[in-house]
Amino acid sequence: MGAFIVLEGGEGAGKSTAVAVIRDYLISKGVASEDILETREPGGTEIAEKIRTILKEKNPREQLTSEAELLLMYAARAQLVHRVIIPAVAQGKFVIGDRHDLSTVAYQGAGRGLPMDKIDAVRDIAIGNLKPDLTIVMDIEPEAGMRRARNRGDLDRFEVENIEFFRRIRNCFLNEAARHPDRIKVVDAGQDLEHVKQSITDILESSCICTAG
Repeated sequence: MGAFIVLEGGEGAGKSTAVAVIRDYLISKGVASEDILETREPGGTEIAEKIRTILKEKNPREQLTSEAELLLMYAARAQLVHRVIIPAVAQGKFVIGDRHDLSTVAYQGAGRGLPMDKIDAVRDIAIGNLKPDLTIVMDIEPEAGMRRARNRGDLDRFEVENIEFFRRIRNCFLNEAARHPDRIKVVDAGQDLEHVKQSITDILESSCICTAG
C-alpha cells in the first residue's frame, strides 16, 4: 500500500529534518528506499520548479499580487499532484511532502487574507478532493523560526514578511489541527532535536499507514 505524508509549519520549523526522520522510519519498517519519494511545494516537477522561482524570488520591479500568488501556488501543485503524487501512491509508493495544501490555507488564507471560498474554488479545479493520509505540523514560535531562517542565509520573498504574518499562519496551522485531530498532528519543533525525532516517531508508530503492510 502507498501513502501521502506531509510536513507543514512556518519558516524555520525543521520540516527538512522531519522528512529525513520519516524516511528513516519507513525504511526501518521494511519499506524499500526506491518506494519512498520526497517532494516539496511549490516545486517537484520541472514546470513546478520554475513556478517556485517566481514565487520565492524578491522582485523589486513588480510585486506579486496575493491573487496571482494563489493561482501560481495551485498551478505548481496541480502539476505535482497529477504528474507525481497520485501516480506514485497508486503504485504503492510512500510520498513524503515538504508542504502541501494546508500551507495555502495558512499562508494565502490566514496570512494574506484571501477568502476561503476563493481558495476552495481554485483547489477544486487544481487538485480536487485529494488529502494527505497524514499531516504533521512542525510548530514553533514565529520569532524562533525566523531566527533559524535568518541563520540559513538570504531570505526569500515570504521570509521577509512581518512577524504578525507568521503569527497568523501559526494560529491557522494549530486551528486546523484542532479541527482535524484524526489526520493532522502537531509536533513541538522548539524541543531539542532528539525529542523532536521521538515525537515524530511516536506519531508514525500510532498511524497504521506508516507500515509496509
